Parts: sequence; structure tokens; C-alpha cells
Amino acid sequence: MGEHFKTDIDQLQQFLTNLERCVDDLNEARTALAHVRGDQIGTARLDEACDKFQMEWKYGSDKTKELIGEIKEGVKANKKGYEEVEEALEKALKQIADQSTSGGGGK
Repeated sequence: MGEHFKTDIDQLQQFLTNLERCVDDLNEARTALAHVRGDQIGTARLDEACDKFQMEWKYGSDKTKELIGEIKEGVKANKKGYEEVEEALEKALKQIADQSTSGGGGK
């Protein structure tokens, strides 16, 4: 069964990097739009729509960042768990190899 399940720790790290980039991109977009005010665009109706969009964009991007943060923490925990399993497995295999080469095979 083990041959069907594989975890690439480097891919988990790349995923974390991509999540962080998403948050950075959201921050950049919001910063770029933050200085534009509805009253600079034109009609009262357009101004109102722009102000509403700014409020909704802020709410939505804050929620998205929050969810990305939660996903990131989960992926970090999983990555750490896989790394610990790999280290323990490596240590156990090394001990087995050492015992077999030193004649301490337990017989």
C-alpha cells in the first residue's frame, strides 16, 4: 500500500510559498486601490459603487487572508509531521544497518 501514497515535502514547502504569495498579492492589490476614492471618479452613483466595492474588497480580502493563514498553518503542521516521520524512519533504518554490520543482529 505504501507505494501508492507518497508525500513530497518540497512540494508542501512550495505550496506554503504560493500561499504566502497569494497574501502578498492581495495586499498589493488593496494597497494599489486604497488611494483611489470614489469621489475622484465621476458621478455620484459611480462614486457610491466604488466606495461600496472598496469596503467589500477589504472584507473579502481580509477573510481570504484569514483562510489562507489557517490553511498555511495546517500545511506547516503536516509538513513537520512528515519530516519527523522521515527522520525517525531514517534513524531506525540506520540503527538496523549498524546492528547488522556490527554483528549485533540480536541472534
